[in-house]
Amino acid sequence: MEAKNQTIITEFILIGFTTNPKINIVLFVLFLAIYVVTTVGNSLIILMVISNPKLHKPMYFFLCMLSILDLFYSSTVLPKLLIDLFSTERTIPVAACVIQMYIILLVEGSECQLLAVMAYDRYIAICRPLHYSILMRWSICYRLVTLVFISSFMLCIFPSIFSPLTICYNQINHFMCEMLAFMKLACENIASNELQVFSISFITLLLPLLLILLSYAAIISSVLKIRSAGRSKAFYTCTSHLAVVALYFGTVMLMYFGPSSMYSTDQEKYSSIFYVIVSPMLNPLIYSLNNREVKESFKTFLTNFTQRC
Repeated sequence: MEAKNQTIITEFILIGFTTNPKINIVLFVLFLAIYVVTTVGNSLIILMVISNPKLHKPMYFFLCMLSILDLFYSSTVLPKLLIDLFSTERTIPVAACVIQMYIILLVEGSECQLLAVMAYDRYIAICRPLHYSILMRWSICYRLVTLVFISSFMLCIFPSIFSPLTICYNQINHFMCEMLAFMKLACENIASNELQVFSISFITLLLPLLLILLSYAAIISSVLKIRSAGRSKAFYTCTSHLAVVALYFGTVMLMYFGPSSMYSTDQEKYSSIFYVIVSPMLNPLIYSLNNREVKESFKTFLTNFTQRC
């Protein structure tokens, strides 16, 4: 990367939220609590799915992958943020900043597509139950997850590698190295880069959301034909996923498609809190509180753990 006046930038300064020590203490306690809940909650989901044969189903396999992505999300951002809250410099090396940005982009794209795959799984389970064991056999599940990661890399990271920016400034008005905030450091006009980000966001956000909406339109149409006793059970299996979809897509789309998303860094900063920090914490809570099999597995897991101790 080149900088204005031939100055080589070796590190960036993350502005963060505030320099007020009292506010930073409150933020530290809040974000530390969120990080602990996120780590414990998602780790428990992963351990339960792996250890409990009753959860060896495609739906819980995808849930396990979602928890892994959420752990990457929070662990990529929160440890650095917690350190910076008590730091006066708040610097990050260029290489670390780029790596953090690429991990966030990869996880963002993967999570959107994985949520679409999970909606497809529910569609097959409810609308075509007799074909479920064939259409969602393990070999297909593995291929779908592989496709999610490969397509996310090709869509979210590959284009940015071949569209480098000339950086003139080293202060990022954010608490992490986020793409939209990073682009504002460029020397040149970034209109073409903004168009590229918008186009990629359309593919990685709106297309998966469209697939999710179509899947649930078919599910609702099919469920309405079921007798009332089975209808509530069918809807019950989908409510957790719908809650996660609404939370994640709502906040991400507000950031990338909101009214001044390309110009209001403060908007980006505070929107990022929800989908990078809050959403990974709430996902395991939503699934565990609203899923009978997960709750039963959690009780069994705790019972076995306490007996071993």
